[in-house]
Amino acid sequence: MPAGFTTKMARLNVTKRLPGCPRVAIARERQPTRLPTCFETGSQAKIGPVSHGLRAAVLALSATAASALGLPGAPTASAAPLKALSGAKILAVGAENEYANVIAQVGGRYVEVKAVINNPNTDPHEFEANENVVAEVAKARLVVQNGMGYDSFMDKIEAATRRRGRFVVVAQELLHMSPHAFNPHLWYGPATMPAVAKAVAADLAKLEPAHARYFRANLARFDRALKPWLEALAHFRASYRGVPVAVTEPVADYMLASAGADIKTPRSLQLAVMNGTDPSPQDISLEEALIAKRQVRAFLYNRQVTDSFTADLLALARKARVPVVAVYETMPVPGYNYQSWMLAETRALAEAVSSGKSTFEL
Repeated sequence: MPAGFTTKMARLNVTKRLPGCPRVAIARERQPTRLPTCFETGSQAKIGPVSHGLRAAVLALSATAASALGLPGAPTASAAPLKALSGAKILAVGAENEYANVIAQVGGRYVEVKAVINNPNTDPHEFEANENVVAEVAKARLVVQNGMGYDSFMDKIEAATRRRGRFVVVAQELLHMSPHAFNPHLWYGPATMPAVAKAVAADLAKLEPAHARYFRANLARFDRALKPWLEALAHFRASYRGVPVAVTEPVADYMLASAGADIKTPRSLQLAVMNGTDPSPQDISLEEALIAKRQVRAFLYNRQVTDSFTADLLALARKARVPVVAVYETMPVPGYNYQSWMLAETRALAEAVSSGKSTFEL
């Protein structure tokens, strides 16, 4: 099994494996660093013991569900607020808010959508499911998730709350990608969300056949709304094909590849940063040289997950006058839908390369 998958899973389940222990105990002292105001990451999800509420929720589902679940239950800021359901609407859950947004665009007035991970100011890898999330997934008739180990907590909840007639859409499966592939951030690839939206429309039509035409119309509208982003990628590719860039981790790598950019950062460094481990001294030296010697035209970093190494690279980029572009794993809200978010990231990249403008926050 490739190291990328193994360490990713370890990072996702860090608080599960050692309840109550700080993440740095496993992440080899990769301690979060308070950055200048323009880099502020916001409050982080807290690590805590299993709550009585989650125990009660799981026990109510059944003793078998409790055994299968195996999740810590302290409520976190990342969990979507829950409201009373409205009538006959289809309850749907997106593991990440970008997938929830796709459901909402396709399902329109006939769906009520919940996003499990929806806070762009916290590290999504430290998310802990709570009893509200378990209850929502248990009631959901449609679930959409990323796969590739990124949101494996959803698999556990679904196994613990089996219900007849629930549809589960997994982006990784739609794209026929190996679960062990290097980069799990599938939503940055232009082919991902059209496939997800098509599957969502098909499943909604099975759940509510009377509204199938409405879902198909919304699917067509969703695809048309992608056109400005796809055109921006094509324009960048035509203007700056092969432009060298550096990154901290592979969050936006699929977008960069579609834009024709040449990612100079070694995959081994990206993998180490993504999984919270120490990059090799050789990789660190190479990455620092890329920036200090201005061998790249832009430096992209994950705004949701910053540490002392990232802070050092940001300081180096400022000193070397290499423009910086912040990218996100979770869709920034409010103010964006999936299409406008991807377009904003692509425009930020274009401004960095064309005029040297940095974008520290969307």
